[in-house]
Amino acid sequence: MTAALFIVLIVTGACLYVPQLVALVGRRALLVRIHVDAGLALPVPLVASFLGPWGKALRADVRRLNRWSAAERRWLRMLLRREPVSRLALGKFNAGQKLMAAFTLGVMGVTLMTGCIMRWFYFWPLSWRTGATFVHDLVAYIFVAAVIGHVLMAITHPRALRSMLTGRVSREWAQRHARSWLEEVEAGGGESQQA
Repeated sequence: MTAALFIVLIVTGACLYVPQLVALVGRRALLVRIHVDAGLALPVPLVASFLGPWGKALRADVRRLNRWSAAERRWLRMLLRREPVSRLALGKFNAGQKLMAAFTLGVMGVTLMTGCIMRWFYFWPLSWRTGATFVHDLVAYIFVAAVIGHVLMAITHPRALRSMLTGRVSREWAQRHARSWLEEVEAGGGESQQA
C-alpha cells in the first residue's frame, strides 16, 4: 500500500508540476485532491503495520534497521571504494538498504510537513510557504531519482526482486548476502524467510 501511495504521489505530483501533463488530464483540482489525500494517507499503512500483534516482524525489522554493525559500516566503505563486498557476514539488511529505509522515512516526514504547509497555507507566514514549496519539490526530485535507481537495481537483480515480491529468499542467497542473519535464523533467534 505504501508503494502504491508513493506511485500515486509521484504521478499526480508530476502532473501538477508539468503544465503539459496537467493539460492532458484536464482536471487540476481533482489531481490536487488526489495528491493531498494520498499524501495524508501515506503514513497510515506503515503505522497500521507497526501497531498490534501483527506488527511483530516489522518491529523486529525496525530494530535491525536501527543497529549498525562493524560489518555494515565496512560494507559501505568497501562499496564506496568499489571493492567486492560479498565476503562480509551481514545481517538481514545491508548498509544501503538501511540508508534507503531511513531516507524513505525522512522523505515521508518532510514531504508530509511541507505539503501541509503548502495545502493549508493561510496558517503560515509567506517565508515558510515559499521555503516549504522549495523543500517539497527538491525532496520529491531526489526521491524520484532514488526510486528510479531502486527500480533499476531490482530489475537487474531478479532474485532480489522476487524476494521483495514474495518476502522469501533462498538459503544460498542468504548464505552469500546475509550470512549473519542466516546464522541467527538457523539458531532459532529470528523469523524464517527461507524459500
